[in-house]
Parts: sequence; structure tokens; C-alpha cells
Amino acid sequence: METDSRVPWQQLIDELQSPISDLEELLTLLTAPLDQLGLLPPRFRNFNTHPLSRTSTDVSKYVSQIQRTIITHILPVWDTLLVEHHAMPVIEQYFCPDSSLFTLPSARFVALNAYATFVTHIRPPTAQTSIFRLLERLVSNYSIDTLFHAVFSGATDDEPELILRWEDCVKNVMVIPSKVGDALGVAGNLDEMPSALENSNYFRHLSLHCEILISQLSKATSVKPIVIEESLSFSALAYLLNKLVNYGVFPPHPPVARSQASFFEATLAPIRQNLVSNEAADYTSFWSRLLLALPSNSSLRSVLTSLFAELRIPETIEPPTGPDLTCRARVRHEAALLEGLMGKLNPCNEELWEVCTTLMTSNREWHELYARVFVCWISGGSRDSIVNTEALGALLEVVHEVWSSPEHIKHSVVFRHRYMTSLFVLTISYFPQSSKHIRDLLSNPNFIKAIGTYISHADPSIRRCGMIGAEIAAHACGQKLDFGGWDDGDEHGKSWCRSLRHLVQARDVDTVSEEIRDTGVGHTPKPNAQSVANLEDNAGSLLTNFDSYDSDDSVTGYASSPSTRCPSPSSQELAEIEKDPALNVGIQTAPRPVYLAQLRDLLRGKPLLKGGDGAPHEADMIKAALDSAEGLIRKKRVYGTELDENAIDLVYALLSLQDNYDTEGFSHKRQNALNALVACCPRKAAPALIQEFFKNQYSVDQRFAALTALALGARELASLPVMSGPSNGANFPSKMLPPGLHHKYINTHQDSDGIPWMAEELSRGVFEKQGGALPETAPPVLRERHLRIRRPDRVTEAVGPFASQPSQKLSSPRFIDVASEFFIMPLINNFWTFMRDEQTREERTSHLEGRSRYSGAGTGLILNALVLSHLVGTLAVLVHASQNAPEWLDVVAPESLELALTLGLKPVSLTERQEDNYEEDGAAKEASLITSALELAVIVLDCSIELDGGKTLSLEYTSLLLGIGDWAGRVLTWLEKGFRVAGLGGSHETKLKRAAAGVLLKVDEVTSKWKRSMLDYI
Repeated sequence: METDSRVPWQQLIDELQSPISDLEELLTLLTAPLDQLGLLPPRFRNFNTHPLSRTSTDVSKYVSQIQRTIITHILPVWDTLLVEHHAMPVIEQYFCPDSSLFTLPSARFVALNAYATFVTHIRPPTAQTSIFRLLERLVSNYSIDTLFHAVFSGATDDEPELILRWEDCVKNVMVIPSKVGDALGVAGNLDEMPSALENSNYFRHLSLHCEILISQLSKATSVKPIVIEESLSFSALAYLLNKLVNYGVFPPHPPVARSQASFFEATLAPIRQNLVSNEAADYTSFWSRLLLALPSNSSLRSVLTSLFAELRIPETIEPPTGPDLTCRARVRHEAALLEGLMGKLNPCNEELWEVCTTLMTSNREWHELYARVFVCWISGGSRDSIVNTEALGALLEVVHEVWSSPEHIKHSVVFRHRYMTSLFVLTISYFPQSSKHIRDLLSNPNFIKAIGTYISHADPSIRRCGMIGAEIAAHACGQKLDFGGWDDGDEHGKSWCRSLRHLVQARDVDTVSEEIRDTGVGHTPKPNAQSVANLEDNAGSLLTNFDSYDSDDSVTGYASSPSTRCPSPSSQELAEIEKDPALNVGIQTAPRPVYLAQLRDLLRGKPLLKGGDGAPHEADMIKAALDSAEGLIRKKRVYGTELDENAIDLVYALLSLQDNYDTEGFSHKRQNALNALVACCPRKAAPALIQEFFKNQYSVDQRFAALTALALGARELASLPVMSGPSNGANFPSKMLPPGLHHKYINTHQDSDGIPWMAEELSRGVFEKQGGALPETAPPVLRERHLRIRRPDRVTEAVGPFASQPSQKLSSPRFIDVASEFFIMPLINNFWTFMRDEQTREERTSHLEGRSRYSGAGTGLILNALVLSHLVGTLAVLVHASQNAPEWLDVVAPESLELALTLGLKPVSLTERQEDNYEEDGAAKEASLITSALELAVIVLDCSIELDGGKTLSLEYTSLLLGIGDWAGRVLTWLEKGFRVAGLGGSHETKLKRAAAGVLLKVDEVTSKWKRSMLDYI
């Protein structure tokens, strides 16, 4: 029976991992387990059409599998649709149930298990915004205090099992920020890190809830949320604090970096409030016992160091030894805080005493005010009037041992000498007159020897530290000792000694605690009601005076009666009316695709659901497909092999798509989708686009879309900035359509002008660099860097077999690795094949007359000058982006130059050869084609010079290089003689002259450098 009861659960998980047809089916699958767990929100109960049978099977064992399936299969596909239909609460219940359901054991188990699931399955392929939003909600609603109650309120009473479960929970909680950072870092999306999951914010929130947990457990048993053994609670909290120490949440200095968190920086405010509450005694006792329960002295030392560093010590008070009431009150206030957390410090508590006194006398640069706080705390009178002279006597021995040591006197800096002297003198000042501890000190031979060592010191400031210590110690025992000279100026520490002498005339511990309120510490004055009223009156008068003047009175319009007509509805209101289900009875809207196969079907006009007469219109399906195409393609980039399997079909569907329904933003959305295909799946999409480009079934607009996708996708792969199109301002800005119509009708040409403009900008950059007089030493250095062979690392990190899989899936191929094989050479080779076939076809019909004769260079065909110029411009963009490819010099550069030279000189069609003005030197070519070919040549020559100084082209392809130069010279000669090239005029003439001159300059630069090696051709 148990095996049979497991079948529905496993079957449900298998269905969740399989492709799901629509959102309703998904909600049907997700609501059944929630209903079984008692976590289903009431408004989703109508989706539970197939409830699971309530059996004795432990359903909690399947929760982790469902959570894993949601992270890896559901959210990467359905997150957008779930948000749009407000169905995310169903997903949230699987990870962070509502707080009202916390009393249910299933809710506590779900939250505990969610941390483990996130830690295990947050990887780059699943690093979705929706997943981080879920995790952020979980961290906010189920922090460490809630998890503590969830662990220790379980059904089991086995203490080792509870401790083990708690340790696993703490480990999962601690690694959340690093897991999120690793996932986003590998994906290159660190900017998308949620604020609550950043290291500092996360651990600050964790520290606050840790203090809340301590406050709850320190209360009386009758008011505790749960009742557990004290030893168990101390052991669990000590483990938590030790983990926080290991993760650097107890820094030795106040954090400066934004990414660093500090436990006491976040919790000192609530700690101070709890220390003045009615349960302050229990709170103090709990904290002191908790600190002693830490597993090691190093952890205790780290906690206390961080606590001392976060005290409110006013280091800006000058002098710090001033006897003013403000400083004394604050010193006692901070000492009371230390006593409230650790209790009265005395030698009986050996472990805490040793750690604290070691910290006080360590080489750390403590401020002098810390000495006052430490002495006031150890005196035991910070919270009452009883001073513990035994503890002060033990402190005096420890301080005297350091203060009188020869190493300290000879090697410590002045700052440390002043701190130790302050600690030494303040401890003495707390004893009554002629105390036994002071008499023993004066008779100590080490003290007498130290005075002599101090007096013989070369530094006057350090010398006076010993002298003031000896004088105050002698006066405390009723003896007279005066070295004199304290009032003669302020140099060499005399002013500091005088202020220290005034300070010890009274004790900080004797300051009344209420005086801190009278001194204005931490008090911000508030404006009184009268001042606020005056401000309001003044503001009102200003407004009145301003309103009384109007410089436009002369152009004020006449008053008119309001119109009785109803206002026209806005576009948003029309859209809402159109979406009204009461007006669209029986008509289905096109669903948003969640799989690439669904996107392909929508682009082809196939409905996703069988709807009969109420199926969505083809225009709606195409609009829905285009709206989500780019985002869906980019989302699938890191999700399995779905994009590779559907990329070619999507290329066919997008490229052949026609704007038959005047869809808004049709060209722009289709172009973005094609760009995303090339950038996300270059090995499949780029060759498919190139093959389709050379088919005769596409329009010029479709061919331009394919070329633009190749160029922009290549630049994205090469991590180059995507150039924005030319900004052509209106000649008459006042004669403009409304913004929407103006963008629709006036700026539609920018997409088709993008490729020539990019090629022109690249060549313009070459010309600007040429005119910038770059140093001649730069190219060899660049060549050496490009051509240097990288040696393999001698030591490699040993990783597991699955460690590199996420990064391999996530990282796209570099463009230099795929440029020649999938972009440039397929484009060039297919062009040669296509031109050969077209010329053969023309020759077969050359004997015919009229329309029976075929012309491959007709309007709208590939061999037309307009399309060819775009093709050459695209090749220029690809060649420039791939200049660092290993085969660029030997393959890409010569093949591109040969194509440019052929298109610039030779006829591509018999029609062009048979024209009356045809000449063998290419004078009959269109200006746009010649300009594009010359710009391609300029870019190739410039990149070749950067890589190897033009050596490969000049020595291995000499005839090609000289031919390019000769051709450019002819073009420039034509233009200088006034020869009119077809299509030349306006800015085209300037572009053509600039491109021809640039080629001549580059060829001359190469030939002048390698002329001696080119003797056979010169």
C-alpha cells in the first residue's frame, strides 16, 4: 500500500518536469500538494481539480523534490506568466508560507527545507530574478529566530538530532550571500544582486534577528515562545555566534567598506534598550553565560574586540582626558553597557578575565578614553555605587606589569604610552587614600626600576609619562613627589599631563547616570510649535506675494464655459476597454509563449490551443510572439539545449515573417529577435541566416534584417558597443507629427541605414587615428602582445567533474572563435557561389530578348548595388570585430580584400557589362558600392597594420595589396578630374574621396615599410 501511495506523488513530479501546455494545467499540478500540506491559499482552491488522496505517506519527503523542480524547471519558463496572472503566491507557498500558517508543522518544514534547496540549486543557469525574489522573501519572513523555533519545536526529542538539524540550518543560512554572488558573478549580472541579499545587508539583518532570539530566550519560562533546555539553547546559540565569527561578522574595527557587516553595529541599539527594560537582569545573565559558552577563546576574543570597537567613544573630544561631565557620563554609560553584556568582571571568572585583560593591554591602538571605560567597568560601580577594589587590585597588577616592562618603555610609541599611563593612573585613582594595593605598588622593585628607566628615556613625552605615573602613585599613598616643570609651556606632553592630573581628581564612576541626559548626548533639538508657525506664515506670505504678480496678464485667454461633450478616451482607456472580457465573449487572446517551440508556432500563425471559432486571430498571435521573442530567446540562452534545437526554425520563421497586419513596432521587434538569435546561438543562427540571405524568395527589407542581425549579433558577441543609428534632425522642427507618428513614419529608415553608417563610422575611426600621429613604437608592442603564445599554467586547480558545467553552459563562445567558420567565410563563399550561379543563368538567357533575358542585378535582387553595398558593409563590421582571430591574417584579410577589389572593378552582371558607359576599370560602378568596398579595404589594411605591421599582406599577398592601391588611385584620379560616378552626389562624394585617400595612405604605409622585401613586384 505504501508503494501505491507514492505513485501519484512521483507521477506529479514527473509531470512538473515535463513540458506543460498552459498556465491552468500548471496551477492544477501545483495546488494539489499544497492542499495536502494545508498551505493552499483559498483563492486558488478552484484550480485543485485533481486532489491527491490523503494517505499515511509522509508527504514532507517530496517537498524538496517539488522545490527543486520549481527552481530548475518551472520558474525559468513560467515566471513571467505567473507574475502577469498574479499566481506567484502558489510558488511562494512552496518556499516561504504565510506567517499565519507558521504554527503548522508542514509550514516550518517547508521553510527549513527551502534554505537547503536554494543553497544546492542556485546555479548560473537557474539564476533568475524571480528565484532571487523568492529567496529575498524567505530571508525576510523566516530569519534565524524563526528557524530556531522551527527546529527545536519539532516532533523529535532526540537532542543530538536537534543539534545536527540546527547546525545544518545555520550552515545553509550562512552561505546564502556567497551562493547568490557566485551565481550572479558567473553570469556576469552582479548589478542585479538584490539589496537584501548583499553581504552587508544580509548579515546585518541576520544579526538583528540573532539578538531578537537571544532576547526571547533570556525571558522567563512563562513568556518564552518555546521551552527547551538551557544547555541546549546555549549550545545552539554558541554555534551560531561561532559561525558568525568565522564569517567575519565580528570585525576588529568598525566596518569601512560597504560590503562588510558588523554584528554589534547592527545590534547595539536594541541591546541598549533591553538593558534598561524590566527583564534586564535575565538579559545580562543570559549574555554573559552565552559568551562563556563559545567553543574557543579565540572566538570570545573576536567577539569582545568587535564589541569594544563599536562602543560610542567620542574620539573627537579634545583633550580625551578632559574632566567635563559630558565625557564622564558617556564613559559610565559605555561601562554600564559592558557590565550589562558580560556582568561584573573579576578574577574569579578566569577565562573571561584573561581574555579581557589581554585585550586591554594588547598592542592594539586603543584610544585613551577606552582606558576610562575599562577601569570604570572593572570597578563594578558603573550600574551601582559599590566599587570592587579586589578586581581593581588585580587589574593594577596586570597593567603595572606591562607599564613597567623595559620592552614597553623602550619600543612603544607615544600614543600607546599615553594609553597605558592613563590606564595605570586611572586604576590608581579608584583606590581609597593609602590603600594596601598602592603601598604594595610603591614598594615593588619593578616599579622603582621602571621610574628610572622612564626618566632616562630620550623622548621627553615618554619621559613625562613615567614621571606623572610616579607622582600620582605617590600622592595616592600620602607621599610627596614633585618633579616640577609641569606648568612651563605645552610642549613635550606637558598639557596632556596637566589634563590627566585634573582628570584623576574625581572618578568617572561617581558621575550620576542621569547627567548624560542633561549634557545633550544623543539629543537632537526639535523645532517648537511657534517657530514652525512662523515658518508657515512666512511661506504663506511668500506664496501670496508671488501669486499676486503675473507677467503674462496681457496674454491671458478669455473665460469660456466648460464643454458639454465627454472627453475622448485615452489610449490606456481604450486598451482597458479592449481587454474587457465582457466585450470579448468567445474570443481567446493569444497566450504568451513559454517554450521556443510555442514561439515558432505563433510566428507561423498556429494557435497554441484548440479553440475552434474562438481561436485568436493571426495578427494577435504574431503580436504576442514578437512581444516576447527577444526576451524568451535570451532567457533560453543558458537553459539546456532548447535554443540549439529551435534556432534554425526560428530563423526561418522570423526572416520570412511579413507585416500583413500593420503590427506596431514590427520591424524593430523582429530585428531585436534576430539579433538575439545570432548573439545567443551563433553556431546555428548565423549560417542559417547567411544561407537564407542568398535565396531569391526574400524582399530587400528582409535581406537587410538578416545583414543587420549578423552585424549587431557579432558586435555583441565580441563585447563591442552596439552603435546607435544616425541621428538625422528634422529640417523644420516645427513641422513635426505627434511623437508617436513621427517616430513611426519619419525614423523608419534608420534600421536600413544602420549597416552603411556603422561601416562609415569604423572607417572614420581609422582616419581619425591616422591623423592623430600615433607613436611608431605602439604597433610593435601591440603585435608582440597579440602574437605572444600563452604558456599553460604549471599548477592547475583540481575540480570535480561537474564543477565547470554551469560556466560552460552559461558562457557564450567568443566571437574570434566562431567568426571565420560561422560568419565571415560562409558569407564570402556563399556570395562567390551565388554570383557564379547568377552569371551562368544570365549567360544561358543572353541570346533572348526583352523580358525573357534574365538579369541578376535587377531592382531588389542581391547583385543590385543597394543590396551589395549593405553586404560589403556587413562584412566590414564582421572583419573589424574579428581582427584578433588566429586565422585573421592568413584567411580573413586576403579573402575580404579580394572580394572588395572584385566588386570595385569587375562587373557582377552581364547587364552591367553591356551598358554603354561600361569601362574595364570599374568606372560604371555605383558610388555606394565603391564606397563600401573601399571602406572594407581601409578597415582590413588598418587591422593588418595593427597586428603585424602589414607583413603578411605585403609579403604573401603582394599583388593583391598593390592591386588595391592601384584601384584606389584610379578612383581618386576620376574624382579629381571631375568624372561623375553613378549615384554620386552630396555627401557620397566626400565619403568616396575620403575612403579612396585612406586606402592609398594605408597601402603606402605598408609598402614603404616592406618595400625591400617586395622587389619582385615593385
